[in-house]
Amino acid sequence: MSIPNALRTTLAGLWLAGAPLLAQAEPVSAPDDQAALSTLRADREAAEARDSARLAELVDDEAALDTALAEAREALAGARERRESLDARQQSQREALEALDARRQAQGGDLQALFDEVAGASGELRDDLADSWLTLGGAATLPPRLEADGILGVEQVAGLADSLMALTRETGRVVELEAPVAGADGEVARRPVLRVGDLLAATREGQLLERSGEAGRLAVLPTTPRSIIDTLASFQSGEGETLAFDPAGGQVVAAMAQTPSLWARFQQGGAVGYVVVALGILGLLVALGQYLYLTRVTVRLHRQLADLERLREDNPLGRVLKRFHALGAGHAPEALEARLDEALLAEQPTLERGQGLVKMLAAVAPLMGLLGTVTGMIVTFQSITVFGTGDPQLMAGGISQALVTTVLGLITAVPLLFAHTALSSRSRALVGTLEGRASAVLADTLEAERNLAPASATPRHADALA
Repeated sequence: MSIPNALRTTLAGLWLAGAPLLAQAEPVSAPDDQAALSTLRADREAAEARDSARLAELVDDEAALDTALAEAREALAGARERRESLDARQQSQREALEALDARRQAQGGDLQALFDEVAGASGELRDDLADSWLTLGGAATLPPRLEADGILGVEQVAGLADSLMALTRETGRVVELEAPVAGADGEVARRPVLRVGDLLAATREGQLLERSGEAGRLAVLPTTPRSIIDTLASFQSGEGETLAFDPAGGQVVAAMAQTPSLWARFQQGGAVGYVVVALGILGLLVALGQYLYLTRVTVRLHRQLADLERLREDNPLGRVLKRFHALGAGHAPEALEARLDEALLAEQPTLERGQGLVKMLAAVAPLMGLLGTVTGMIVTFQSITVFGTGDPQLMAGGISQALVTTVLGLITAVPLLFAHTALSSRSRALVGTLEGRASAVLADTLEAERNLAPASATPRHADALA
């Protein structure tokens, strides 16, 4: 019997439509990556090309088309039978699982609640110990994570207990091992590592380590305080018995690492801070030079007081007394006193030199610090205007830098005030000594002239009487 061309084409299309069904009936696994998808796409295109070629042949061959149609029907029937068999098998396995669950609930009672508690505790313990140092070196492992729909068995309980015992034992051990460590430059190399229980891990040089990433790779902390490095290095070399660790889990060390050094803090003051420090150094140098001069004058003045018979030009008292004695006798007391005051006033500016400048710098330094604070706060508020107040560290950092200039101003003013007080006290003491000794010399001179006056006046009085 001949088959019309239209029917022949329809049957061929049905055969081709059944081919994907046969392919779908086979149990295949889902692709895991893009390569598998590309392979399946290529296979599908090749199969379509073969089917197209076969369709072209079948359209012209009626017997071959009938044979292909019969084969397709048989394959489809076989695929349906396998599918029904797989569905029945899946249903039987589901019924068996339900029977096991019912049996477990019937026999266990509160066993499910206990299993849930053990599974939850095991999961929390794994999460808490994910970044722990106890697993460094491989001597102890984390407890296994129990499945939510599993069955609690003796092996699981024993494994959990053994893991907990091993972790507990590692908390009291000090272990030295070799492990790959990433340095500050990012280069990874095997280096000796000291692990102290679950407290810390450090290199032989005393640098603290941290665990980063899901794999827990070791890396050197960006900044380890120098005091901690020295303590750990001496402990590992056997020279020290003190061990430094952070009980807050790294927060204290991180805060110490972020604390700027004295030089970094000084640089935060900016241009105003440099000016304040420069003024302070200038004032201290002037005060130190003047104080050394006054000390030298004090020593020479005491030496002059011990020997008033020989007046020297290297001290103010000697110069004042020389000028006073150069006046000679026969002057009125008022004139002598005026000349003596003139000589004292000539020495006083040298003794009080630099005090005005030191006092002015002590008053200007806090004002300069306040100026730096105000300008720093202006910059901080400008940053807040641009970036908002979402980041408190931005505000805190700006305010901290602004207050540095105030601190520098106060630090500069306090020693300058002490220096001014010391200079004033020393100069007043010297001026007081000069005035006291000059007054004594003036009094002695006036008293001597008064005692000589009656003796010299007697002959003149006798001539007047005659």
